[in-house]
Amino acid sequence: MYLTPKSGLFLGGSCISAIAAVGSIFELSYGQPDFGVPATAIILVLSIPLTGLFFFAAVRDARANIK
Repeated sequence: MYLTPKSGLFLGGSCISAIAAVGSIFELSYGQPDFGVPATAIILVLSIPLTGLFFFAAVRDARANIK
């Protein structure tokens, strides 16, 4: 079994941060974000690299458990 609880949590974090990035893009393109432009921009800037880092960590953990 390759998927461990740890890699599952990393994949879940990757999905949540990707959803936050897409939502932030839609909010900013709409013109009037619910949380304001600065907060939404900060969420976008933080969620894009977090998506990649969480996904990379999940893949690395799954590969480490291949036996």
